[in-house]
Amino acid sequence: MKNKKILLIITGSIAAYKSMDLVRLLKKNSFDVTCVLTKAACEFITPLLASSISGNKTYNELFSIEDELEMGHINLSRQSDLIVVAPASADFIAKIANGMADDLASNVVLASNKKIIIAPAMNEKMWEKKSTQDNLKELLQSNITIVDPQKDVLACGEFGIGKMANPEEIYAQIEQFFLNQNLLKGKKILITGGSTYEPIDPVRFIGNHSSGKQAIAIAEVLNEMNADVTLVAGNIHETIALPKEKIITVKTAEEMFEAVKNNMAKLEVFIGCAAVSDFKVKNFSKEKIKKTATKNPVLELEKNPDILEFVGNNKKRPKLVIGFAAESNNLERFAKEKLVNKNCDLIVANNVAEGKIFGSNMTNAIFVKKNKVEKLGECSKSELALALSHFICEKF
Repeated sequence: MKNKKILLIITGSIAAYKSMDLVRLLKKNSFDVTCVLTKAACEFITPLLASSISGNKTYNELFSIEDELEMGHINLSRQSDLIVVAPASADFIAKIANGMADDLASNVVLASNKKIIIAPAMNEKMWEKKSTQDNLKELLQSNITIVDPQKDVLACGEFGIGKMANPEEIYAQIEQFFLNQNLLKGKKILITGGSTYEPIDPVRFIGNHSSGKQAIAIAEVLNEMNADVTLVAGNIHETIALPKEKIITVKTAEEMFEAVKNNMAKLEVFIGCAAVSDFKVKNFSKEKIKKTATKNPVLELEKNPDILEFVGNNKKRPKLVIGFAAESNNLERFAKEKLVNKNCDLIVANNVAEGKIFGSNMTNAIFVKKNKVEKLGECSKSELALALSHFICEKF
């Protein structure tokens, strides 16, 4: 990472003073940092201060003849290896989410062809506003990484979410980006995530509580490693940080099975993370079943196709097949059985006792391999995704 060029955009927030600590941390670890300040940021810190600490010229004017001749807003983004916005105000987030470019900083972002990491900072009510959350979703879909703000006493004196992440946390994201870069470049990976809904009638279905958060976390990490990632998303309502053309939306197990079959060509890694319904309703009713129609309706079930078994035992089996198992007891034993029966290279077994991990950002899992069991214990779904990516990298 020595001499990697970071373009740090600082926007108008009282958290701007913390960005100077981030510059020091980056410089200490041999990064080359150039700062861009918005007009509002100059109310909190000066270009002279930013230049003194970074050791490079600081830019803040879009219509500066000298700056445009010397560098230019296009070259500012082209000559950097990574763009970081810290702090990112609600106003600046709204600008870049909607393609606005009325100052140097927003022009740099709009013209950029580089990875962007942002660290928001604002009042809790501003953070929670639907408009802000919609803008953040737009950024995620544009493959912009967001370092979530912290819950603490805010500059306004209120308590809540909105405090910019610590410089150390932002630095860790920057470091991780460079460590991950190109590790899996071009590797074709297919992930299934979320849950499947099996219809009973036009308004009712059999389903489960899987949110798809784990699959999204995995897709995000592998995408950062420049893998060619496609996600088959079953009823996922979370924001997915992948290009839209790399997301296949499905509802039922049959639809997910067809999507997997149609994307097997040249597949190198398959990750079956979805909670697929084992059964579907055989006697599906085309009309809504009325309570008065029968006292105790009887549902006849039949098996759904086993997607993981199909992939694991296929003649065109990918080099790596990874499955997930959700168990409430005998976690290790059931995972080992699944590893053999489905012909997998790894089973990630989750403890779902009491349903604690569904919809949560935390999980409790073990990695079951052919000759080894690794206990991850309680960890975040992002940490599990990172551990899984390391397993994949080792195999290539």
